[in-house]
Amino acid sequence: MTDASAPAAAAPPPGSDWLAGVPLLDDFARAADPASYAPLPDDWVIGVADVVDSTEAIAAGRYKAVNLAGAGCISAVANALGGRLEVFVFGGDGAGFAVPPQAAAPAAEALARAAAWARRDLELELRVGMVPVRQVRAAGHDARVAFWKASDHVRYAMFSGGGVEWAEAELKRGALMLPPAPEGAEPDLTGLTCRWGPMRPARGKVMSLIAKPVPGAAPGRFEDVARRVIRELEGAACLNPVPVDGPPMHWPSAEKIGLHARLAARGRPRWRRRLSQAVSLALVWLVFRLDLTFGAFDAGRYRRELAANTDFRKFSDGLMMTVDCPPRVAARVRAILKRAARDGAAVYGLHLQDDALVTCFVPSALTPDHMHFIDGSGGGYAAAARQMRGARTGAAAG
Repeated sequence: MTDASAPAAAAPPPGSDWLAGVPLLDDFARAADPASYAPLPDDWVIGVADVVDSTEAIAAGRYKAVNLAGAGCISAVANALGGRLEVFVFGGDGAGFAVPPQAAAPAAEALARAAAWARRDLELELRVGMVPVRQVRAAGHDARVAFWKASDHVRYAMFSGGGVEWAEAELKRGALMLPPAPEGAEPDLTGLTCRWGPMRPARGKVMSLIAKPVPGAAPGRFEDVARRVIRELEGAACLNPVPVDGPPMHWPSAEKIGLHARLAARGRPRWRRRLSQAVSLALVWLVFRLDLTFGAFDAGRYRRELAANTDFRKFSDGLMMTVDCPPRVAARVRAILKRAARDGAAVYGLHLQDDALVTCFVPSALTPDHMHFIDGSGGGYAAAARQMRGARTGAAAG
C-alpha cells in the first residue's frame, strides 16, 4: 500500500541510464585512447557555441568577457535543465555539450537566450547551434564521451571521434544556426561568476595548448603524441595554474563590477545593478581575505576545493591544456608537437602568456561540486586555435 504522505520520488536526470555506463578515467593519459570512450546514442543532440572574432576581442583586452560568454552558454543550458547538464566542455571562446532528445528543446532555447544576452550585455556576437548525433555520423564522424575525474567531487566530460569539432566547423560556416531568442528573453545565469583575479604562474609561464589528430592518420599515432605531451608535463610538475590554496582575491575592479552587473537580472537601472554588485563583491572579498567561516561555508575549504575542481586539462576531439610551465618545458612540448606535425600525426597551437584566468559555475557555495573553467589571459585557447587553423591552412595549401 502506498503512503500518500511520502514525497514523490524525484524524476531521474534525462539520459541517466546511458550516463551510468560512461567510463570515468582517473589517469589523464588514457584520454587520447578511443577505447576509453562510450558512443553517444544516435538520438542525442550536440550543442555548440562560438564567439565571433574572439581574437580581436581578446586583443582589445576583453578576454574576461569572451570567457564569460563561453561559460555563460554552459550556465544557461545547465540551469534550463534544472542543473542536469553533465556532458559539456568549455573551450575558452565557446562551448560544446550533448543532451538527450527530451532535453533538446529547452537546451536550444537556453542557447538562443545566451546568444541574445552576449550581444546585448557583453557586446559580443555568439554563434550557437545544435545537431543530432545521427547527423554527425551520417557526415562521416563520430561522437563518443568519457568522464575525467578532476577531484573527488567533480568530473568533466571529454569528447572523442571528431563529431564536436565537425559541428563547430559547420557552425562557423553558417550551418546549424539557431534562430535568435525573442526580444526580452533572458537566460538563467545563476551561479556564473568571475570574482577571482589573474593568477601568476609559479613556474614561469602559463601555456595554453591544443593538439588534434590529422584526419586519416594511422590509429594510435595521435594517442602516442598526446601521451608523450601529458607525461612530459606531469613529469616536470607542470600542471594546475591555480595555487593549491586557491587563486588570489583582489579588491573588485570597475571592470569586474561591470561584468557582474551584466550577469544580474534585468529590470533595474544599470546603476543599481552596478551598486548591488559592488557591495556583493566587496563582501566576498572580505570573506576570503579574512578566511571567514559562516555555518556550513568555510572560505579556506572553498579555495582548496576550487583548485582541485578546475578543468585545466581536458579532451575535446583533441588535447586541450592550460598549465603552469617553465619556458624550457614548453620548448620540449613544442618540439614533440612540431615533430608530430611534420610526421602528419597531429596539428597544434601553443600560446604562452603571463597569467591564467578562472571563470566559475557555482550553483551552491555550500556543496563541494562547484566547477571552475581555466584559460590563459593573453589569448589562451583562442590564440592556440588560431595557430592551429593557420597550420591546417598551410598544410592544405602545400
